[in-house]
Amino acid sequence: MKVTEVAAAVIERPGGEFLLAQRPEGKPYPGYWEFPGGKIEPGEDARAALARELKEELDIDVRESSPWITRVYAYTHATVRLHFFRVSAWGGVPRPLEDQDIRWQRVGAIDVSPMLPANAPVLAALALPAVMIVSNAHAAGVDRWIARLAERVVEEKVLVQVREKGASAQQVQHILSRVLAHAAPFGARVVVNSANGHFPQCDGVHLTAGALMQAAAKPAGALVGASCHDAHELEHAERIGVDYAVLGPVKATATHPGAQPMGWERFAALALDRAMPVYAIGGLTRSDLREARAHGAHGVALLGAAFD
Repeated sequence: MKVTEVAAAVIERPGGEFLLAQRPEGKPYPGYWEFPGGKIEPGEDARAALARELKEELDIDVRESSPWITRVYAYTHATVRLHFFRVSAWGGVPRPLEDQDIRWQRVGAIDVSPMLPANAPVLAALALPAVMIVSNAHAAGVDRWIARLAERVVEEKVLVQVREKGASAQQVQHILSRVLAHAAPFGARVVVNSANGHFPQCDGVHLTAGALMQAAAKPAGALVGASCHDAHELEHAERIGVDYAVLGPVKATATHPGAQPMGWERFAALALDRAMPVYAIGGLTRSDLREARAHGAHGVALLGAAFD
């Protein structure tokens, strides 16, 4: 099966907007909306192809881009492998040079249609916040932890993973109910770690590495994530189609003193070309977000530094 390699851009500007382009007449799927980009020539580096295509298509010079996810989609006319990059800095003002329309859009408020079929999982991935907060309310003090979460969700859109080691099902239920009461009104999504049990009232489940490797298929739920530590686990996460992965530890962490940190270069190699967005975890703070994205992470997962 021949696969056409394509570089695609998520061009983002402050305020949470990104750019879509409409396919012109004369191309397959004319009138459909897609992320800007184009074919990678034989022997061409994907990032170089991205820069070339955006100059030819939108007359902008890419100054800062980072690898994100890679998706394969079989259209009737071709099978394509889409290498997505997040473009956060560029020179010039985007303007259509190939007789196409362009529009700035916002996640959750797309007002153009029709969209190319391959875009649905990409838009879902783009809707995931850059920061995941991992709970330790049982250990830190429930009232204090919930109060700090309530302050944070007002200021920042986050994904919350309820992971309460040593807590009973009843204690987890109590913490989850309070998390949902404070987080849901501000659009924060909440998943529960599989080690704590099944709670259908939240948005989904976060699989431990052990639960991931035992799963033959993606569990039911609107949002399913998984903890991964190596290529084998990441490959299985891709195989069953989880919505995101958390990979680490990147740095030394007090919660796993015996774990060998993988560092950013190893993280980048493992996260490269994954079908799902990958969060970095392990000894990180919000100040690591820029470096995390430069190494292919969707964002960072925070425990001890969740409220710094």
